[in-house]
Amino acid sequence: MNREQLAAYLHDFLQTDTFEDYGPNGVQVAGKERIARVVSGVTASLALIERAIDAGADAILVHHGWFWRGEDPRIVGQKRLRLKALLGADINLFAYHLPLDAHPLVGNNVQLAAHMGWRVENTFGKQGLGRLGAAPQATLADLAAALRVRLRREPVLVGDASAPVGRLAWCTGAAQGWIEQAHAAGADTYVSGEISEPTAHYAREMGVAYLACGHHATERYGVQALGEHLARSFGLEHRFIDIDNPA
Repeated sequence: MNREQLAAYLHDFLQTDTFEDYGPNGVQVAGKERIARVVSGVTASLALIERAIDAGADAILVHHGWFWRGEDPRIVGQKRLRLKALLGADINLFAYHLPLDAHPLVGNNVQLAAHMGWRVENTFGKQGLGRLGAAPQATLADLAAALRVRLRREPVLVGDASAPVGRLAWCTGAAQGWIEQAHAAGADTYVSGEISEPTAHYAREMGVAYLACGHHATERYGVQALGEHLARSFGLEHRFIDIDNPA
């Protein structure tokens, strides 16, 4: 498949123009023009690039790309090493951040729900990124146990483990700051990736249970689903490579 054709398809499929994001979505580094083999991963780290080179990839598809707003623009340090490896192998880098969080079919939030067996009923938060719904687990202890098994992480639980889950809200990654919006949307329990110092206080004071399950762990599934969608739609070869991250 031609690189520009793939970029145009992803632009339309993920509706990238509808999002105000923290970095560029789409082709971040151009490589070879023809693409047959795609490697996907959560973050465009040097380890992922090296594994993609070994796999003979023509393109790397990630959720966390480069060139974030406010970062040092110089090509030095780790950025230089990553870019040197990518350009040396003539591999394209495609990155999709908020569009991949929000997508109703392959997005991180709906894919997390699918893997956890949660029912999606509504959205909340800026740009409709968060999801509201219900979980099959009765108590917070049951929910934490299910998350532990599925995500291979020990969740940080703020709340009474014996309490009912009730109305569930979730937003993957670093969305711990959305706990107030989740509460305002009617959530009894909120799940995200990270936890910050204020998060526990807000949870206790508002009476909302909070589970932090890992930024990387909660965002493994969207980019996999997108890569599999491309493989089915265009006959591309796709492989997901998980460069684990405890954060």
